[in-house]
Amino acid sequence: MNDQVSQDTAVEVSDEEVFAGHEGGKLSVTSNTPISHARDLSIAYTPGVAKVSRAIAEDAALAARYTWADRLVAVVSDGTAVLGLGDIGASASLPVMEGKAALFKSFAGLNSIPLVLDTTDVDEIVETLVRLRPSFGAVNLEDISAPRCFELEEKVKQALDCPVMHDDQHGTAIVVLAALRGANMVLDRAVADQRVVISGAGAAGVACARILQAAGVGDVTLVDSKGIIYPGRAGLNPIKEQLAETTNREGLRGGIAEALAGADVFLGLSCATIEESLLATMAGDPIVFALSNPDPEVHPHVAARYATVVATGRSDFPNQINNVLAFPGVFRGALDAGARTITENMKLAAADAIASVAADALAPDHIVPSPLDPRVAPEVAAAVAKAAEVDGVTA
Repeated sequence: MNDQVSQDTAVEVSDEEVFAGHEGGKLSVTSNTPISHARDLSIAYTPGVAKVSRAIAEDAALAARYTWADRLVAVVSDGTAVLGLGDIGASASLPVMEGKAALFKSFAGLNSIPLVLDTTDVDEIVETLVRLRPSFGAVNLEDISAPRCFELEEKVKQALDCPVMHDDQHGTAIVVLAALRGANMVLDRAVADQRVVISGAGAAGVACARILQAAGVGDVTLVDSKGIIYPGRAGLNPIKEQLAETTNREGLRGGIAEALAGADVFLGLSCATIEESLLATMAGDPIVFALSNPDPEVHPHVAARYATVVATGRSDFPNQINNVLAFPGVFRGALDAGARTITENMKLAAADAIASVAADALAPDHIVPSPLDPRVAPEVAAAVAKAAEVDGVTA
């Protein structure tokens, strides 16, 4: 492993430590301008500030230079799909959004502000963000339940002229693709030859299916709580209907057992448990990403009996698939480039950048960098900014 950073092992913390760490919230606002004399007050506030406000009133573009809005990320949630806790409401989701904002600052140097909204109506959320648009430069949607999250992201992207990304979808997908690239480099395999089974067709599952297809994976088989998704299956929502037309090329029917038979990669994004016997039916030496938290779909020690490369979403096992590898750098790169949106190519570039950071120390237990590796966010940001310019979405 690169000696710049080591993979943290799990640390036991007490309830008292956890609650003490959240006392009063995890965020604060600090001033970039010292205010200790009357002159400082005249510059930072009245009367000096009026000159800046008048200038912006005459030329709105000056807000990007003289306010923080252009570099501020709004972390937005309605509290309907928080971690593994489900629909716990806006107030209960706020500690998570504060944590997200802390990660933006720590890993990408970006200011961000949590906005938890006491509504689950998609149009109300969109209208709220449209009205608040002068206050921020990008939107990170977070912990919003499927399938509403798909409609909401699309409507927000259409309504706003700034980068918008639902991290539960695309952050997960970017890191999964990076991890698959790393695993394939370790095993000397090509994605074009692989069939990936995705257990779970919610926000993350759908986004992973799409990015894997964009990356040229041979085939994807999606499995939800009712079984394999295929054209004409009863009860499919519009998003699943679209995916049914482009996935499962072999026309498989049934459940997870039928899906896993002969598959090259298992990607777990649900709470469904996978029996050990099913891993034995997969292709030889499969790749297993069991990402459910806190309990993976199959225990890594069990998966290791069949697979050389195993990943989880946990920090106490090797190969942690963690969104923090993606979202800080993605937004930093988008804002650095003055991007109006986040394109598919920008996401693919982010995945490639994450994989490249791990490339100098690849091993079965090191297919992605540590979330604490200081190289990750800058590399991702640079790759995303370049892709934005290539795609012509910069200001």
